[in-house]
Parts: sequence; structure tokens; C-alpha cells
Amino acid sequence: MSRKLFGTDGVRGRANTYPMTAEVALKLGAAVGRYFRRDQSVAHRVVIGKDTRLSGYMLENALTAGLTSTGMNVLLLGPVPTPAVGLLTRSMRADLGVMISASHNPHLDNGIKFFGPDGFKLSDEAEAEIEALLQGEITLAQPENIGRAKRIDDGLFRYMERAKSTFPSDLRLDGLKVVIDCANGAAYKAAPTVLWELGAEVIPVGVTPNGKNINDGCGSTHVDAAADAVLNHGAHVGICLDGDADRVMILDETGAVADGDQIMGLFAQQWKQEGRLAHDTLVATVMSNLGLEKYLNSHDITLKRTGVGDRYVVEEMRSGGYTLGGEQSGHIVMTKYATTGDGLIAGLQFLAQMVSTGKPASELRQVFEPYPQLLQNVRYSAGSDPLSAPSVQVAIADGEARLAGTGRLLIRKSGTEPLIRVMAEAEDASLMQTVVTDICAAVETAL
Repeated sequence: MSRKLFGTDGVRGRANTYPMTAEVALKLGAAVGRYFRRDQSVAHRVVIGKDTRLSGYMLENALTAGLTSTGMNVLLLGPVPTPAVGLLTRSMRADLGVMISASHNPHLDNGIKFFGPDGFKLSDEAEAEIEALLQGEITLAQPENIGRAKRIDDGLFRYMERAKSTFPSDLRLDGLKVVIDCANGAAYKAAPTVLWELGAEVIPVGVTPNGKNINDGCGSTHVDAAADAVLNHGAHVGICLDGDADRVMILDETGAVADGDQIMGLFAQQWKQEGRLAHDTLVATVMSNLGLEKYLNSHDITLKRTGVGDRYVVEEMRSGGYTLGGEQSGHIVMTKYATTGDGLIAGLQFLAQMVSTGKPASELRQVFEPYPQLLQNVRYSAGSDPLSAPSVQVAIADGEARLAGTGRLLIRKSGTEPLIRVMAEAEDASLMQTVVTDICAAVETAL
């Protein structure tokens, strides 16, 4: 069964443009409501969270209308991090969780992610079944069975208490000056509050959302603002979240950045020492640096790679019983604490390492020397398939041959934007640049 609406992380696109329209959201709400409300004799509930995008109001209302039309009772959480939706879906015995967010994308984009009753994102198979329901007539509830909707006030509090509980009970953040950049997004209330309540002196950045400034010059994809704050305030560390707070980047006291690979490497080595790393294995995607793989192997830790997307990391972790995984982009998944990537909880684990070891962030930030890595994007129009062009395939084959034995090449379509992503790693940075440039040029010519 083909899947045309769902990408690697739910449904995503430009707001008020297909598929991110109120009309589609209403139909999607009805379809997913019908999919989960299979037993008509009992009440069903769904929790809906969102980030701070202006279009979130429109999509929230449309989804609510669709869900209640099939008899689902809707609990509206308001702005909360994505991992809070996973947590609350399970803890509140909801049948379904929905997060309205386009994560690290600009405010003009938005997206809809679904969580099952276990708090984990839906599988490809479930999404395909929901998409099939969209193609036919959706059976609506009888008038007396239409669902209700209400806002709840304690969802964010529940999440904050859960996040604090992951920090070792015998440690405090007293004496630590922490910059927290919330990207003007979903964690703008939760993250500074949690850090302050654990004892830190907090310097907040990106905590004044206006509906249009999410991820705008701030957050995990734009760390300069937080780096400036670290230096200007003499902070010990900086924590940069993205718009829905499921990603994190760490800054040391000099403003230097630790990406997801470095954070995972630090945690994996420490967890193995403590006997917490299940099967001595870290799960990461094909995007993770070769330097991480070599570092892990030197500590007798296996790196198991998946396709791109934190959902696929989580699926592999669940099937293999692994406890730690994530992505270079900053999704850090710790199944003991959350059902998906959680930037705030990952930041707290890094702070716990600082406090327990007495080491500054600069000594923990880089645990391996990364291979030179280059990622370039080429935008393409809907309906085109430049990767199938013979000239592009020849360029890719030539690049693979030139990197053989000294690096690797990864070319793929983005699952969230109309982009061809061309990534290479190599010991020879000049060769890597040439290979990537040649392939991008071939793609552009094909377009």
C-alpha cells in the first residue's frame, strides 16, 4: 500500500498549502479517530499538543473537529514539547496522541505527528492504514456519540516533574550558570523552569514566542545567539533546543558545539561503565559520523545504524531491547526516560555528568575526532525525481568509487522537505568537497 501523505515524521508542509490545510487536518483527524475508535461502546480520548506557530491554532481546531466527529474526546494541552505528548498519551490512558509541529523548520511550515496508546510514534503500517481510510468515506459518530473537547492545565506540569525526576536525586545544579535556548518554541516555559528548580542560575534565550519567530536565529539549528549568551554571561554551559524540544545541541563554556553524535558517544561510554547500556549497543542513523563508530568500537560498543528519522531509531531500539540511541541532529532517545527524542532530558543528563565528574563542559563536549563531513541540499519541485536521471546516477557511482576505502557517500530525499540531501565523509576534505559539488551540480542540471 503506497503512502503519499505521511513522510518520515508524520505529515508536514507549508501552512495553508496542501497538505497543511484546515480541510486536510479535519479529514485526517476523522480518519485517525475512526482508526483508533474501533470499539463504539466505550469512550475514547486523545491528547493534542502543539508548538508556538501561528498556524497551530488553525490545525488544532481542525483536528479537534475531525476527531470529535468520530466520537473521540479531545484533551488540549496547549504548547508542550513533543516528548510530553508521548508521555501524556500513555500516562493519561489516551488512545492517541497528536503533536502539531514542524520541529526545527521555519514558522511558515507545520506538521502533524501521531502517537499510539503506548506513547510511541505510529508505525509505517498504521500510517498507511490511516491514509487508506482517507481515500474512502469515513463513518462518523451518531449525534449522541459526538466527542467533547476541553483544555487541561496540568499537562505541562506533569511533563516538567517527569523531566526533573530523570536527574539524579543526589545531585543539584547549584553554582552552575546555564544558558537555555528554547528556540521561541514549545519548551519556552518548561525548560527554564526545570533548570531553575534544580538549582541552576538560568540565562534564557528564545523564550518570547510570537507565532512567527520559532527557530528564527535561535535554537539547535542556529546556536550563535546562545553562544553569545554563554560568553557574555560567563556561563558554564549552553543547552539549545529546537522548536518542539525533541532535539538538543550542547555548548561548552567557550561556545563550542557538541552535536548529537558527541553527546551519544559520551553517554554510551559512561552508560557502559555503569552497566546501563543494553547489549553494549548504541543505535544511530546512517548520518552519524564515522568517527563515532570508530570511537565506540574502541570501547567495545556496537553501533547499529538505521534509516534517517528518530522513529526508525526508536523502532530498532524497541525490537532489540536497546536503551540508548539517536541522531547526529540532536535527537537523543533514552527509553528509560522517554518514548522519543527529548532535548531537555538529554541536556539534564549532560549536566549530571558535569556535576558528578566535576569536569567543565569543554572536557566532556568532544569524545572523538569526527571525520570531515559535508552536507549540501538541492531543492526540487514536486513530481520530479532527479535521482533517477542517468547523469546523476553516473555522478553518484563516480563519487562512491573515488571515496572507496577512505570515506562514504549518502544521497537521499528529505522526508520533511522537497530537498535532495547529499552527504559525504572522507579523510581527505578536499576530495569530499569535490565529490559533493559534482553530485549537486549533476542534480541541478537534471532538474
